[in-house]
Amino acid sequence: MGLPLLVVTFDLDEAGRSAVAAELGGGAEAVYLPRLDGVSRRDALRNATAVLARNTGKELRGDEPALIGGARLVQFMSAGVDFIPLRDLPVAVPVAGNGGAYAEPMAEHAAAMALAAAKRLLPEHAALARGEFNQFKRNRMLAGGICGILGFGGIGVATARLMRCLGMRVHAIRRSVSTDAPVDWLGTPDRLDELLAAADVLVVSLPLTRATRNLIGARELTLMKTDAILVNLARGEILDERALYEHLRATPGFTACLDAWWVEPVRHGEFRMDHPFLELPNVIGSPHNSASVGVWREVALRRAVTNCRRALEGLRPLHLIGDDERAAAPP
Repeated sequence: MGLPLLVVTFDLDEAGRSAVAAELGGGAEAVYLPRLDGVSRRDALRNATAVLARNTGKELRGDEPALIGGARLVQFMSAGVDFIPLRDLPVAVPVAGNGGAYAEPMAEHAAAMALAAAKRLLPEHAALARGEFNQFKRNRMLAGGICGILGFGGIGVATARLMRCLGMRVHAIRRSVSTDAPVDWLGTPDRLDELLAAADVLVVSLPLTRATRNLIGARELTLMKTDAILVNLARGEILDERALYEHLRATPGFTACLDAWWVEPVRHGEFRMDHPFLELPNVIGSPHNSASVGVWREVALRRAVTNCRRALEGLRPLHLIGDDERAAAPP
């Protein structure tokens, strides 16, 4: 029998193909779908042991998703897959996100945003531009405070590591109360209110599902400290947009650091918001670029291929997408 077959639905440059080959270690063959013609494409998909994709909705044509029914895994390059039409894929084929692939650069982004908020970097920069020199305007220390992490997967664990280096205690919520990472408090989602009330900094890093959509609304925001810092690295839809805007207007000491937005170009084809967040002085925004660290692309690719290799070798893949996440994906 031949080697297991990894079908990659997007093209890679020579360095990328070399990284894939290195991670497969000679134990499987990789083929690149954009380099194949119609007949060869269909044959490759029918014989795929695993599939590595960015977005099958854009990279597979017509009835091609049905051809991969014999695959052991469809592995995506991104951790969040809520914008990909997973319902087009055969139900029996396991699907995995690239959980934790960009954890380290995203954790740095969270720490940078939280520090910028605590040290008032943006408002004081603007004040200097106006000729104001507010040397004695108080800013804050993160050391000694509590960093609450909502979603304690790869990104959450990496963020906790940095925040502990800054002297913060870590409180976290995950679906399973079991982790090897050091935490000062760990709870399940039913204890969200406790996390919100305790957090000086709240980092949102959990997937968008039916259960997490609008998870943090007006009631939840009022439970938080009036000078808390909210950092969203996940999906805008986890926060109630109107409720957050109204809370920011009513609570000037509260800061929202938004890397994830409600309508974004990659997921929706445009950038749009229903409320003028960027006019508020207590908002720090970035264009969902926390993972856009060029040198990290090969790391993320290698991590995705490593998970494919687990499937190719008959092992259970990591970061499998549950029914709730598949149901949240677009039709």
